[in-house]
Amino acid sequence: MESKKIMSKRNTTEGTPASERVRFGEPRRYLVDIDSISTNQLFADCVVVGAGLAGLRAALEAADQRHVIVVCKGTLEDSNTWKAQGGIASVLNADDTFEAHVADTLKTGCGLCDERIVRQVVEQGPELIKQLRQWGTPFDLVDGRIDATLEGGHSHARVIHAHGDETGRAIAETLIAQVKNAPNIRVLEGFFTIDLLTDEDNRCLGIIGQDAQHGLQILWAAKTILASGGVGQLYRETTNPPVATADGVAMAYRAGAVLRDMEMVQFHPTTLYIAGASRALITETLRGEGAFLLDTAGHRFMGEYDEAGELAPRDVVSRAILAQMRKTESTHVFLDVRHLDKGYFAKRFPLISDLCESFDIDVSHDLIPVRPSAHYMVGGVATDAGARTSIENLYACGEVASTGLHGANRLGSNSLLEGLVFGTIAGRAVVETTTADAASMKHPLIKYQIPHSDRSRLDAADVRNSLRALMWRNVGITRKAQPLAEAQEIIRFWHRYVMDKIFDSPVGWECQNMLTASLVIAHAAELRKESRGVHYRMDFPDADEVHFKNHIEMVKSN
Repeated sequence: MESKKIMSKRNTTEGTPASERVRFGEPRRYLVDIDSISTNQLFADCVVVGAGLAGLRAALEAADQRHVIVVCKGTLEDSNTWKAQGGIASVLNADDTFEAHVADTLKTGCGLCDERIVRQVVEQGPELIKQLRQWGTPFDLVDGRIDATLEGGHSHARVIHAHGDETGRAIAETLIAQVKNAPNIRVLEGFFTIDLLTDEDNRCLGIIGQDAQHGLQILWAAKTILASGGVGQLYRETTNPPVATADGVAMAYRAGAVLRDMEMVQFHPTTLYIAGASRALITETLRGEGAFLLDTAGHRFMGEYDEAGELAPRDVVSRAILAQMRKTESTHVFLDVRHLDKGYFAKRFPLISDLCESFDIDVSHDLIPVRPSAHYMVGGVATDAGARTSIENLYACGEVASTGLHGANRLGSNSLLEGLVFGTIAGRAVVETTTADAASMKHPLIKYQIPHSDRSRLDAADVRNSLRALMWRNVGITRKAQPLAEAQEIIRFWHRYVMDKIFDSPVGWECQNMLTASLVIAHAAELRKESRGVHYRMDFPDADEVHFKNHIEMVKSN
């Protein structure tokens, strides 16, 4: 698992950060044996892996003229989009401007944003949101106009919601309804995508996966769109649903795609902390509307860490909470909303209100216990302005992709916007670059056999639990050289006993994907010897503008 740096930097246009590419070992090409002759096969012009906002929007755009298959390992409702509370950012008010939204995004991205991409996303947002409204998305309105609120990191009120804190679900329901009514789209739920298929020229040919009814299946496609979501389940504490196990970045990496900025993992500062319960997001929109943070001694502390206080960017608030927890030797801090009207709170934040009530927290009298959790993968599979990856015929959009929008830190509520814009771009690219008879194309024979291993078998579930604890402890909100090196050593040990095995169920494949993605993240975090955005090195607490104002790209060694 030795890494080898390519010392040259690839300079692009002025204002775009350069990239330093690192080759990194990975012993496997595929996770299962493949014999394309004896495997069940389906054919499509385009296959979309993932059913969040980006994947569904891509499918709808592509299905305008092409036949599309959408696959998801759970149901259409199992996505980070469905759980998104915070809203979607876009310039809709007369007192706001594209320039202001661009500036806020660039500032939060700490020098690693691609300004061209930022402008592209910001400027395309309003029209696509208008389309969502036309399709029936129930955005919150005031006097017949979409209401916009202020959020941390934004200079203007531009974050819009639907049903208060159910924005993601409302958008997902709208897109799911559109997908179900689209004659050119077929949806396969409960389909676990194992790997991307490529030919000798490293062109993507589709995917191989498994469902309970048909076993292994090959889905041949002229174009493949990867929209598989994030990596939150790599960490013990996370806001992400169980499906977010880094499958997309791992399978893209095995296929030879370039990964970018994998050290940039964003932690959400406020998730409900109840011992024994899963972490539930407490949207930062609460802080935008006046909620504030207290430590366990009742002290309001954020002003000591940033002049913006509770409205500071997420990475600043997360580190401040972590530091205050250490200072007070406590497991959490508190969010205080007692000064907000209880009736308004229940109407504005119905999900959070119900959640608090389920734990007997009366928000008019009680404080809400919170702590940070892994939330969003800022890095991912590198793409260009057209959603193209480094592999021909493979596109990526949504959280799995690194488009250049977020840089080193995602501005709140820009994620749904990015998925909406780049999902549309990816789907449109399929239409523009695929012939009408793509499904009848001939495909090469693929035969791949994994050598038998005599090494002992580790329990995948146990490895997964231990890995999540290790990542939280050693590759979390704050990082140092020794813990990062220790994490890689332990993960490599697990690699030797897990990556050489052939599994026949998602439990094993997810474990393998999580090990692959975790090692890449830990190694990238070790390479970036500075602090920038969501990546904070305690041993290198300052940004290094000379050596590290560039992307770190990772690609599998041949």
